[in-house]
Amino acid sequence: MQPSDRKALVVVVRRIGSLASEVVTGGIATARVAARVGVLAPMRPDRMVGMVRGLRAWGNTAAGLYAAGAARHPDRAAVIDERETVSFAEIDRRSSIVAAALGALGIGEGDAVALLARNSSAFVVATVAITKLGANILYLNTGFAGPQLGDVLESEKAAAIIADDEFTELVEKHAHGLPHLVAWVEKGKPPERSIPGLIEAAEGTATPSLPRPENETKHVILTSGTTGRPKGASRGAPSGLAAAVSGIAFLDAIPYRGQGVTVLAAPAFHAWGLGNLTVGMMLGSTFVMTRRFDPKETLQLVEKHKADTIAAVPVMCQRMLDVEGDFDTSSLRIVALSGSALAPTLATRFMDRFGDVLYSLYGSTEVAYVSVAGPEDLRAAPSTQGRVLRGVTVRLVDENDEDVPDGEIGRIFAGSSMSFEGYTSGEDKARLGNLASIGDVGRIGEDGRLYVEGRDDDMIVSGGENVFPAEVEETLHQHKAVSDVAVVGVEDEKFGQALVAHVVLRSGASASADDLRKHVKAHLANYKVPREIVFHDSLPRNETGKVLKRELREDKDEKDEKDEKDEKEDG
Repeated sequence: MQPSDRKALVVVVRRIGSLASEVVTGGIATARVAARVGVLAPMRPDRMVGMVRGLRAWGNTAAGLYAAGAARHPDRAAVIDERETVSFAEIDRRSSIVAAALGALGIGEGDAVALLARNSSAFVVATVAITKLGANILYLNTGFAGPQLGDVLESEKAAAIIADDEFTELVEKHAHGLPHLVAWVEKGKPPERSIPGLIEAAEGTATPSLPRPENETKHVILTSGTTGRPKGASRGAPSGLAAAVSGIAFLDAIPYRGQGVTVLAAPAFHAWGLGNLTVGMMLGSTFVMTRRFDPKETLQLVEKHKADTIAAVPVMCQRMLDVEGDFDTSSLRIVALSGSALAPTLATRFMDRFGDVLYSLYGSTEVAYVSVAGPEDLRAAPSTQGRVLRGVTVRLVDENDEDVPDGEIGRIFAGSSMSFEGYTSGEDKARLGNLASIGDVGRIGEDGRLYVEGRDDDMIVSGGENVFPAEVEETLHQHKAVSDVAVVGVEDEKFGQALVAHVVLRSGASASADDLRKHVKAHLANYKVPREIVFHDSLPRNETGKVLKRELREDKDEKDEKDEKDEKEDG
């Protein structure tokens, strides 16, 4: 054993001792979770030394985690996309090649590199490459229109952009001449300035040697923009005991296992998809991914690769339920959801078909995770957001920022070691001390679980009565003909505001507006019955599955104006 290896082995022992100390501090439950997910798993000394070298070289970053994975299980599949299988060692090597190319373009520590890419090995390689430079990653929504892309690149001061080739025209028009690398190449020979082209050109050459940056990468995740311009929420890498406890609490609530197989259906650029990708990096998971979600293909991939986990958003569950045919999904242990509200009836129907595998995480881009509703929670109380996780502080307050008693509705504030540092623009969420507003209102039930009633700016006041759309939406979801629904408030001369329900019917099903209004009236008070039911083939959603209620309101206003104009012309 070389002297440097002996020194590294001493570091290993010290780190194991430090981890053991944290485990003891966190208690027996923490030890159990750490052992289950493989944090304390035994391994060969040489591989242990290699892992420490990787983490010492790059820190607790994507680069460090893949370097450690390359040392522990170099040939294990890290990513399986629709074209290729890429090992941990190959992710480590490719990312160094791409990092060197970015460095040659003048990108260095602290620069913001925009990533506009769908789920693929190229997305993962780009993410790791940027962290090797100590640059910051700006994750862009693949649904952006041109002007929106240009605004975000300018406001976030992007120094370069990596984008799939389908976005090349958009980038050339709106990226203001930024240095540009192509990520995924759809057809033909990869261009020189592309991830596949760089890898092809480096075949047979030594892997570039890169210095460790002084500062760790910040990950800038954009808010969904459903209520305004997307804002960059910056989050660094948490450290210390608090981060360890928070991580263990998350893994205890959603029982991921080390070296599992996850079908990543959620977009990786979003906080939820990226969170699953990060957890998988730590646990040595294999990620199976396709660039676009297809419900049938997702179920086929679970069957083919014996996947134990699907990471998705709720609307994807509805689409998987609509797929006919039998698939062997017996390997599934977890279907992890977040990104938008999970309809209670959808949760029950999904588990009735695929087993008690649903884990629904509640949180936001700004505060990270808050609570998790597991199968037991969703069976007992399908409308719950579950129990608040260890390491997370939650307060429910009234309009005077005073705590409300359990059972009463209040504005939700939350915080943990995973919370964001503030928007990159300098703006911030409303705060109570270290806790940030989520923008929702909710209550703590008698069962100790958290229940979210809706957005604090989404409440509709109709005839002096407060109505939260979620309650009406769930009632309509319970109608056997309804596949999807969103309820919005519109101006009303008589009541101030009135409810309009936008409904998608199941394939082959039929129901009239009167049928649906009668259904709501049979279950809720009269003032919660929608004034109008509007039928759609589908509801407008963003890339992460959230309904764009603003578009529904705008479309409704335009329709009303047209109808009013037509009436005047007819008159």
